[in-house]
Amino acid sequence: MKFFIDNIFIIAIVVLSGGALLWPVLTQRGKRASAQEVTLLINRSKATIVDVRDAAEFATGHLPEAKNIPLNELSNRLAELEKFKAKSVIVVCKTGARASSAAAKLAKAGFTDVVNLDGGIAAWQKAGLPLAK
Repeated sequence: MKFFIDNIFIIAIVVLSGGALLWPVLTQRGKRASAQEVTLLINRSKATIVDVRDAAEFATGHLPEAKNIPLNELSNRLAELEKFKAKSVIVVCKTGARASSAAAKLAKAGFTDVVNLDGGIAAWQKAGLPLAK
């Protein structure tokens, strides 16, 4: 017990830094799926794919049949996705960070099944899956 009392500040710093490292993982919203799981979801349920990268990134390559709605325009363009509220919506970005924010916005707007492509387009390409241009 004397050890803890003597080193309370060091222990506090360790606990706070550990919490800071875990915070991004704990706050990610929505379901996450690997590239293979997303492929199965697309093939089985005819899911809608929303790519939240900007137009220039989208032009370099995207998932087949993906709709490009940049994250900063998503709130204003939700009406375009209204008809897909009851279907699976797969959200994609470059690495998965923006897609997590977009998934939270879609869930808040009432979309029932929002899935984030874990690792984004980078993971899709690493798995050797095709991109459309």
